[in-house]
Amino acid sequence: MGNNFKMTAKTLYGFEDILESELKALGAMNIEKGVRSVSFEGDKGFMYKANLCLRTAIKILKPIWYFKVYDEKSLYDNIYKIYWDKYLNASQTLAVDVTLNSRHFTNSQFIALKTKDAIVDRFRNTEGRRPNVDLRHPDLRVHVHIQNEQCIVSLDSSGRSLHQRGYKTKTNIAPINEVLAAGLLLMSGWDGRTDFLDPMCGSGTLLIEAAMIACNIPANINRKEFGFEKWSDFDEDLFDKIVESSLNKTQEFHYKIYGFDKAPSAALKAKDNVKNANLSEYISIENKDFFKSKKPVEEKLHMVFNPPYGERLSIDMQDFYQSIGDTLKQQYSNTNAWLVTSNMEALKFVGLRPSRKIKVFNAHLESKFVKYEIYEGSKKAKFN
Repeated sequence: MGNNFKMTAKTLYGFEDILESELKALGAMNIEKGVRSVSFEGDKGFMYKANLCLRTAIKILKPIWYFKVYDEKSLYDNIYKIYWDKYLNASQTLAVDVTLNSRHFTNSQFIALKTKDAIVDRFRNTEGRRPNVDLRHPDLRVHVHIQNEQCIVSLDSSGRSLHQRGYKTKTNIAPINEVLAAGLLLMSGWDGRTDFLDPMCGSGTLLIEAAMIACNIPANINRKEFGFEKWSDFDEDLFDKIVESSLNKTQEFHYKIYGFDKAPSAALKAKDNVKNANLSEYISIENKDFFKSKKPVEEKLHMVFNPPYGERLSIDMQDFYQSIGDTLKQQYSNTNAWLVTSNMEALKFVGLRPSRKIKVFNAHLESKFVKYEIYEGSKKAKFN
């Protein structure tokens, strides 16, 4: 208990409840939901576990300093006061990220620059030399969050965003973010107890995330590195134990995950990414047009997909979304079908009444995640 400290997990809009549930399941303490974030407490080992296992977290931040900020001077002075030599030495590199919502400041790049100045000035004045900035691969990533007059300075324990799982080497024109994919799957109730289909699988993200959820494989097991591995207090033996313990909790999956894509190049990319994730035994991918397909299994099917929105792929929206509805009605009885789209107008052409609609964001696009329940033997009555 004495070694616990506060942390903040950043997430996407609307995923706070899911992330809270994940943290509870992992064993976090004193959990509090925020906006696009959930705060919690745990020890160093739990920080490692959170980075490794959380599916809907983008960053795990460790706050080290809180203060009121009103102007450039109060920002600089308070950043300068921090004992930065506890976290960094002059021969290492740093980067500063900023999130900002304040009437006193409007430019996040300015805040990042002043923060960097305060840190390097302290080193120069106390040690006669200073750390350099490395925006791509720093030894320490500092996060500054200003909300009105409240400033929180944190260490970023994740490094690169946790959506960068490490298994995806090839993508398509409009790939879905891995954290978004995992959150949508969990939101849909996917638990690995049925067969699964993504009929427009692209580079395979939803398929891979679905398999990892079904098998309880740690979300970030394929990552090459986390930010905390460069910290001066990094405990490699502890981290290895956390990895081993997490892998011991994986489970067998007794169904099948299917992916279709009309484009041969997409199907090949998806296969490569599935292979990189070591999940080929669970996932079957075919170069197939969903609109000419039939349900691959007789039993209950869980479907989640991310059809084109018309933002980056040019298609006839009315015809395309009407074909989605027709295919579901005619060929996919006994299926729970979920799709996410930012094209609200196109949804009207599906011709099915959704049983659920959830507001989410895909990148900066406000979207709807909708569920269609296709009952066994019914092709019309229940939806008109």
